[in-house]
Order: sequence, then structure tokens, then C-alpha cells
Amino acid sequence: MKIVKITTVLLLFVVMMSSCSSVRVASDYDQQVDFNQYKTYAFFKPGIDKAEISDLDKKRILRAIETEMAEKGFTKSEDPDVLVSIFTKTKENINIYQHNMMGWGYGWGWNPWFWGAGPNTVNTTSEGTLYIDLVDAEGKELVWQGMGTGALAKKVDRKQERINEIVEEILETYPPGTRK
Repeated sequence: MKIVKITTVLLLFVVMMSSCSSVRVASDYDQQVDFNQYKTYAFFKPGIDKAEISDLDKKRILRAIETEMAEKGFTKSEDPDVLVSIFTKTKENINIYQHNMMGWGYGWGWNPWFWGAGPNTVNTTSEGTLYIDLVDAEGKELVWQGMGTGALAKKVDRKQERINEIVEEILETYPPGTRK
């Protein structure tokens, strides 16, 4: 009996931890490209300037990309093999939870003088999508695109950590066929 309780608590803990940090990722790429040819990169400033986020968040994203690209063996260059661009979207999710105090809806316990009773809870969360594009510097063609969607951090001290997490998950799919 004790093992069942411990297992249940551990399972709930793992589910809670994984649901808090989940990032949904996807990627697409040109199958005709040899990705081993790319060793250097630079940021594509015109593309980054179009991203509709604060300059502080842009810096956070670019720092995270620099870290991940360095881990993959890339070096930043004035004459790059590939250009890195970003695009962002945000969406506000609104959840309304109705807490009926008088039974289960219109069934048992319904009271015509106390209809619709119970407090409502409104919860809003911001969800962001980050696209990271890799463009062949010579041919100026998109060769790889990664996308990650996840809940955004509201606290300033947690933003860089969350952005690092999202960028890491996205770039884990680069080069194609290497996702863990």
C-alpha cells in the first residue's frame, strides 16, 4: 500500500513538472540541402527587426540562439554560411471556470431561486510561438525552419530561463534527423 502511495505521488509530481515546462516544437527543411556545409552564421537584422516583441526580449532570444549555435559547433562570422532570422506570435488564452454551488448543473440540486450561483474564476495565460529560420547566405533561400510554442514567463527574472528553454527545444531538431 505504501508503494502505491509513493508511486502515485511521484507520478503526479512528474506530470506537474512536465506540464509546466512543455514546449511544442516542429521543424521543416529542404531535403536537398547538405547541412554539414554550414559552419558559420550571422543574424539577419532585417528579419529580426520585424519581430513584434520588445528589444529586451529580442536580446534574450538572440543570446539563447548564440548559446545553442555555439554548442552545435557554429561560429559567428561577418561572412556567414547561414543567416539566422526570427519571427514571433503571441496569443492570450482566457479560461473561465464556473464553480456551481448548488449541485451538478440543471440536474439534482438545481434551485430556480439560486440559478447560476457560484463564483467564477478567470485565468489568463500568454502563449508565444517563436520561429527560427536558417537561410542559406549565398542563395538567400530558406533551408530550415524551427518552431516552438509554449507558455510565456510573466516574471522578468524567469524570462531568460524560459526563452533559453524554448530555443533549446527548437534547435534540438537541427540539423534534421538528430532530435534526441
